[in-house]
Amino acid sequence: MAETTTLGKALNHGLRRALENDPKVVIMGEDVGKLGGVFRITDALQKDFGDDRVIDTPLAEAGIVGTAVGLAIRGFRPVCEIQFDGFVFPAYNQIVSQVAKMHYRSRGKLRLPITIRIPFGGGIGAVEHHSESPEAYFAHTPGLKVVSCSNPADAYTMLQQAIASDDPVIFFEPKRRYWEKGEVDLDAPLDQAYPLHSAKVLRPGTDATLLAYGPMVRVALDAATAAAEDGRELEVIDLRSLSPIDYPVIFESVKRTGRAVIVHEAQGNGGLGAEIAARITENCFYSLEAPVLRVTGYDVPYPASRLEEEFLPDLDRVLDAVDRSFGW
Repeated sequence: MAETTTLGKALNHGLRRALENDPKVVIMGEDVGKLGGVFRITDALQKDFGDDRVIDTPLAEAGIVGTAVGLAIRGFRPVCEIQFDGFVFPAYNQIVSQVAKMHYRSRGKLRLPITIRIPFGGGIGAVEHHSESPEAYFAHTPGLKVVSCSNPADAYTMLQQAIASDDPVIFFEPKRRYWEKGEVDLDAPLDQAYPLHSAKVLRPGTDATLLAYGPMVRVALDAATAAAEDGRELEVIDLRSLSPIDYPVIFESVKRTGRAVIVHEAQGNGGLGAEIAARITENCFYSLEAPVLRVTGYDVPYPASRLEEEFLPDLDRVLDAVDRSFGW
């Protein structure tokens, strides 16, 4: 059954389906139960599945993830909600020192099938610690899988795939897109879904490749639409998976178009765009017609809400990068 729904509601449907399909799935987090989460992603789940499976926790992110480690060792599949992106840092030691390393430390005897959901990015006019893009910290860490959805259909399937995975998955949700709508097939078999760690070409093109993920995918698509009015056909790729990154799809596209522009909301210095640009240069050098360019947030902390729009990459900045690419 297909229905038109918001990205946030699609995540709720995905969590509900995971709880129905596996009694070992438990949800943990601050206000995820009675309140249904600050963004209502877990709305009504505690009412329908009980407070032993949808658990309201203390305000202690290290405790949430540490408890999830114990539950996972005992055979459960915990889904942890970090209420806001900036709140993940108290749990950083647990994630990097325990969650990421347990499989290696045990010589493959233990797996930690933990999904850690993190609403990330700006665009909602929030206060300090409520708008961050910490994905590079986790993508840099061996032992973690890192993904980000950009639309309701992917949100629904990718979250279920992450929960079903035997690897720990950091699941980044673009909070500014929670209310955007799209069609979701609620009956689609999970084993036939698009692979979790595969990039997806959302708009074919021949003149340049735009690479984006999470909240910036919509900006990239809008830029491609605007560029088409000037006769330029931009190929838009939604990376979806940030670790591992689906480089074959990227390389095939860039070798055809000869140009690449990477767009992400996080700060540019040491960001994922730098790594992707390096890999493209190493593997597609003789196909490039211009240097690989990046459009990112600036190298400052996320600003206060009044200045947020000056920080976030927008349509004009992306189109300017495309123009510069053609100017070489």
